[in-house]
Amino acid sequence: MNGAFVRFIIIIMQQPGILQVKNIIRTQVIFVLVFAFMALLFHRPIAISAFLGAGISALANALLAMWVFRDYRAQQTPQLVGRFYSGEVAKIVLILSLFAFAYVAFDNLNIPVVLGVYLVVQVVPTLIAAQSGSRNMT
Repeated sequence: MNGAFVRFIIIIMQQPGILQVKNIIRTQVIFVLVFAFMALLFHRPIAISAFLGAGISALANALLAMWVFRDYRAQQTPQLVGRFYSGEVAKIVLILSLFAFAYVAFDNLNIPVVLGVYLVVQVVPTLIAAQSGSRNMT
């Protein structure tokens, strides 16, 4: 296993990191609600597409966080790294399954909206957390 990656995981998994993960998930849930309500200003299919994209992103990340941080012990680095990898695989499978289900289940699904909102909810809360974390360190 790559030593730099293991050190990176150890640094991330320290207690303040867990709080940061919770903040990211909380921010993502807020984004889900904001995008869903904003999209209601447009047509219903746009609102459903925005809600699905945002919801898939937040749900997958919340499940990954629960998978990785259950029974968290910093001394068990190899198990933690293994949980992280297996959690990422499960997250990807879940995301692809939910996208496929949404595509099949909803007739007027707007794919660019689903993917665009998914990407925004995936990236922006993490950038916000990183920015606020860097401000707290200075």
